[in-house]
Amino acid sequence: MKLYNTLTRTKEEFVPIEEGKVKMYVCGPTVYNFFHIGNARPFIIFDTFRRYLEYRGYDVTYIQNFTDVDDKIIKRSNEEGITPEQVANKYIDEYFKDADGLGIKRATVHPRVTENINEIIEFIKELEEKGYAYEVNGEVYFDTQKFEGYGKLSKQNQEDLEAGARIEVNSQKRHPMDFVLWKPRKEGEPGWESPWSVGRPGWHIECSVMSKRYLGDTIDIHAGGQDLAFPHHENEIAQSEARSGKTFSNYWIHNGYININNEKMSKSKGNFFTVRDIADKYDLEVVRFFMLSAHYRNPVNFSDEMLSQAKAGLERLYNTKEKLEFTLSNLKDENIKENEKDLVKELDSYRDKFINAMDDDINTADAISAIFELARFINSNVSEESSIEFAKKCLSEFEELTNVLNIVNKKPDEVLDADIEKLIQDRTDAKKNKNFALADEIRNKLLDMGIVLEDTRQGTKWKRV
Repeated sequence: MKLYNTLTRTKEEFVPIEEGKVKMYVCGPTVYNFFHIGNARPFIIFDTFRRYLEYRGYDVTYIQNFTDVDDKIIKRSNEEGITPEQVANKYIDEYFKDADGLGIKRATVHPRVTENINEIIEFIKELEEKGYAYEVNGEVYFDTQKFEGYGKLSKQNQEDLEAGARIEVNSQKRHPMDFVLWKPRKEGEPGWESPWSVGRPGWHIECSVMSKRYLGDTIDIHAGGQDLAFPHHENEIAQSEARSGKTFSNYWIHNGYININNEKMSKSKGNFFTVRDIADKYDLEVVRFFMLSAHYRNPVNFSDEMLSQAKAGLERLYNTKEKLEFTLSNLKDENIKENEKDLVKELDSYRDKFINAMDDDINTADAISAIFELARFINSNVSEESSIEFAKKCLSEFEELTNVLNIVNKKPDEVLDADIEKLIQDRTDAKKNKNFALADEIRNKLLDMGIVLEDTRQGTKWKRV
């Protein structure tokens, strides 16, 4: 199994620190609002990484944090007239509702920053003792000039980083790239006692500390969106390796950006969507399927048209499963027939294609192509003449592969009946408007889905064939 490592810019054979076990840390959300569609991509992608590693037999310890103290949370608490803690609790609950809809498993641990303040203070004290941190007026900074490897993830030296970054001018810093580890609280903000001031941690230190606490000094995989590579992950490496003297993470994995209708998503452009917004129109399984239909490192264009295409693709897979289950329920012959023996060998080839795709840097796009090939094979070769054993083997492999990606796992009729009813209503409307060509087109589409219509005085009835 090979993974693309941002640190080396190459695909590398995945070799865990401890055989059979994987320690994985994924940067989680700052919980001040519903999470947006750009956040959804890494959550879905790295959930799929985890599921595939588990499918291949690894015991995965998966940590995803919640940043529950932050300027945005404080601002939201003032707007809503509740405490920052209440804001965080509210949007953590909302996160789990959306994550459940997207088919994202709970992490092994979801640590919160506010539960790790003592550990953060101790971590900063160690950096200070080793000469990597300095305090000015109650604020503590990391001294980037002291850490020789600074810039190794983004592949830039200090001067390049300084020139390319938007850095706030701060006369307290020894160097423009130095970053905050601890800052004094402002009036009305939450704060904790520390050797430097009553204050709260900087953003970057939080993930380093929670990763160390739950996974140790060196982990197998650290993952997040491409936008986190610099400065967040670069700063994590600096402070973690400065403290421990050890490699922080052996593999750094980053997913590509999401564009909305070919433009970068931004609130100012009005093309900013939360997952909750999308859920008003689409089942969130469609969003998951869409995200997995492209390679995780490639940018993807998110649009209503692309979601509609994803919905149609997902429905084809549900149709295959439904027809297979229906056929299986009516079969009589138990044992594999002579003419099915070669088909069983061909059946196994689709699992091989799926595994080869996933072993090649978790290529979910090619893995889904393998599932569609399997679906075509099933549609062509399972009939009322098939044996029960052969049909069961087909269903077992289909469910095995779709379960790895956590798609097509609902009862088919739950997903399809609502769509069928909508198409029938569209056909009824077309007939009322005397658009008979469209009405015939919809009837034929339903027939392709295995649905036969019967027009009666009481309305249109339908049945599966």
